Amino acid sequence: MKINGSRLMNSSSLSPHEITLNRPPWVATTLGSFLIFTIVVDILGNLLVIVSVYRNKKLRNAGNLFVVSLAVADLVVAVYPYPLVLVSIVHNGWNLGFVHCQISGFLMGLSVIGSIFNITGIAINRYCYILVQKHFFDKNSLCYVLLIWILTVVAIVPNFYVGSLQYDPRVFSCTFAQSASSAYTIAVVFFHFILPIMIVTYCYLRIWILVIQVRRRVKPEFRPKLTPHDVRNFVTMFVVFVLFAICWAPLNFIGLAVAINPGRVAPLIPEWFFVSSYFMAYFNSCLNAIVYGLLNQNFRREYKKIIISLCTARMFFPESSNDAADRIKSKPSPLMTNNNQVKVDSV
Repeated sequence: MKINGSRLMNSSSLSPHEITLNRPPWVATTLGSFLIFTIVVDILGNLLVIVSVYRNKKLRNAGNLFVVSLAVADLVVAVYPYPLVLVSIVHNGWNLGFVHCQISGFLMGLSVIGSIFNITGIAINRYCYILVQKHFFDKNSLCYVLLIWILTVVAIVPNFYVGSLQYDPRVFSCTFAQSASSAYTIAVVFFHFILPIMIVTYCYLRIWILVIQVRRRVKPEFRPKLTPHDVRNFVTMFVVFVLFAICWAPLNFIGLAVAINPGRVAPLIPEWFFVSSYFMAYFNSCLNAIVYGLLNQNFRREYKKIIISLCTARMFFPESSNDAADRIKSKPSPLMTNNNQVKVDSV
């Protein structure tokens, strides 16, 4: 059944799967094109991140284990939920059944909560590395990453009991229904967005204060511990955090406002703003790999190597970034060999 977007809130008697909206054709075309771009960049970029960490010895460290975990969280949505959203856009409705809807919504939640938990883990890792004990957090990084994913799954499970994973025709997605339960929506926004954002902000604020103090020589004793490499890594992950907060804040605050006063707030939110906030959140999944390439020299060099070696069998063999240079240096040139031979003969 097709209804106007403004009447969506009054159509509770219909199954969400039966609802389609009357919109101009260019809307679906624009959203579909935008999502295709996001999927392609998401998959290629995050695969580059994972392969780069695997291949490059300088990148294979405990801190980047969280980076790989974050890349996996971003990949999850690109390989299953986003393609189903594309199918929904093409058919102007959900015709894939209840099970696919629940799996898609579950994986979307797994991705976004996994992302914010990993970003929080990265911030705590940087905080411990720079301000507390340099190797305390690194020694147990694998355990912390596993804990992050366990907590992520635990955080998603209540959605099945609340019944909040539903198809929303406005965004062509099976996703978290903000109107399913006001109390649950408020809890989700606080524990899965606001609280992690507060923790990350505190960690990065403390690190920024230290960086400024070291540069102004207020705390010269930290100068040997805070290398330029550490500062660059910190800035890179700080940008990742800021982009995540910018992309996801509108959707979360819409949900919070609707949950506090659904009857009054929900009709006041323009459909274009709601849809834009959703697809801006979706777009965040492809940004991190771009940030690493722009701000991290090791990732940028490894990206170039991988792209150049895509057609060779050596792409998946790990090597340090200096292996090629070392082989060139260690291999004697014919000229040097001949010179050495002449000297021996002359003796």
